[in-house]
Amino acid sequence: MSKKIIIGSRGSELALWQANFVLSELKKIKIDAEIKIIQTQGDKTQDLSFDKLEGKGFFTKEIEEALLNKEIDLAVHSHKDLPTKSPKGLIIAAVSEREDANELLLINKSSVDEKQKFNLKINAKVGTSSARRKSQLIAWRPDLALTDLRGNVPTRINKLREKNYDAILIAKAGVSRLEINLDEFHCEEISCHELIPAPAQGALALQIRETDKDLFNLLQKLNNAEVSEVISVERKILNLFDGGCQLPLGAYCEKTENPEGETVFKVRVAKAENASSIPKYFYFETKNLNGFPQRAVEKINSHTGTVQKLFLSRDEKRNDFFKRCLEANGYEVHCQSLIETKPITIKRYTKCNWVFFSSKNAVKYFFEQAPDVDGVKFGAVGKATAEEIRKHGKRADFIGNSDDTRMTGKKFSALVGSQTVLFPQAKASMKTIQLQLPKKENVIDLVVYETIKKTEFDFKTSDFNVLVFTSPSNVDTFHEKYRIEPHQKIVAMGDATAHALKKYLVKINKQPASFDDLGLVQAVFGI
Repeated sequence: MSKKIIIGSRGSELALWQANFVLSELKKIKIDAEIKIIQTQGDKTQDLSFDKLEGKGFFTKEIEEALLNKEIDLAVHSHKDLPTKSPKGLIIAAVSEREDANELLLINKSSVDEKQKFNLKINAKVGTSSARRKSQLIAWRPDLALTDLRGNVPTRINKLREKNYDAILIAKAGVSRLEINLDEFHCEEISCHELIPAPAQGALALQIRETDKDLFNLLQKLNNAEVSEVISVERKILNLFDGGCQLPLGAYCEKTENPEGETVFKVRVAKAENASSIPKYFYFETKNLNGFPQRAVEKINSHTGTVQKLFLSRDEKRNDFFKRCLEANGYEVHCQSLIETKPITIKRYTKCNWVFFSSKNAVKYFFEQAPDVDGVKFGAVGKATAEEIRKHGKRADFIGNSDDTRMTGKKFSALVGSQTVLFPQAKASMKTIQLQLPKKENVIDLVVYETIKKTEFDFKTSDFNVLVFTSPSNVDTFHEKYRIEPHQKIVAMGDATAHALKKYLVKINKQPASFDDLGLVQAVFGI
């Protein structure tokens, strides 16, 4: 292409990094280009949070106008900043590779508390102007004081450095691209499964005039078709809610393969009414994207109006995320375990390379007996168990993220190889993880507690629309006194619990995609 291409970009360090990245990619395909800086409404207005700015596209409108007016030929945007409908005459010609879509919670080291969720002290002041981030943070940590924070990435980090905040929440992609040294802070990376990112977060959009056919054809060399496919799902969901980047909506799509080699799309959505309300959480799997966003949005919108009464077969926890999320969205939740646990004294403790926990009770009763675990690594079946390990001053070196315990066992086995693994467990445990390790001589079983069935309960089972079972023992105890009625929907936590329910010929409506409270919440909303 003989004509020099003018690239339009905002003037922030991150925007210029993005524009220069595209500039270098264009040079690789023999396109000569230069950058023109354009100031947007979002750059000019620094005293308001995003949700208080009027309209949509406040980081893109002026750049798009320059493109339409032929002042520039190509606009480079953070894809998440773009409205879902391009102005007439403009198109997205290409999408970049996607940077890591996780969030970073940067914490001043004086505000770290390793016993709290996200390692952040109680009542900490956290800076973010994103309605999406605010709504999801208060779901996990309602004690936090969330305060608006504007400015480019270095400016926001400097405000943390000056102790205006205990912590700030920002996209990992921006920090990675600018290669900012964060050694002075504690960096807590929050998975995009746990704090669901903005649609298209981490990807760049290359926007041109619709009539520039030659440029469009050349830019296909830069287009990442797989990223384009998954973020189109996320942005279509945003579009169907008629939302801009200030809408408290997280949507994240992953393209994977199931064990049969079939392509499966896994989609997570968090949708709140406003920045101060707790989201509804959803998890979807589909093999066919045709019409999927519409079906997903219909499912999300169906959760309004009707009060659902839910029974959960465990006692209410302190700062209970599961109960808080559901009660904030119209559920009446009754938490009551049908069993109780009792410690069993460790008579002999064998030193090992790893200790693997399949439950929070195993963690509790193991550490209460103060074993010598110097130099030992720890594994956990899920995030909830990993958090229990952290409460005892240790960190999990392996965390299983699948609801399929056998798959978790296989991944753990591949990691530990021939090392010795100790399994603190309940009496009569199913030992699913142990069975995945090839050398049985490297498995050490250690019974640290037992379960005892309760005999008296203070609820009437027919009152509930939804029953959530968290263990096989709870299933067995329930069926000694009650029966499941036709109108009731059933959620089973994990394969062992599902297997116990099937013994009683119970139809299971949902199993969580992850072995934790968030997985349970998604399963309930997905019924």
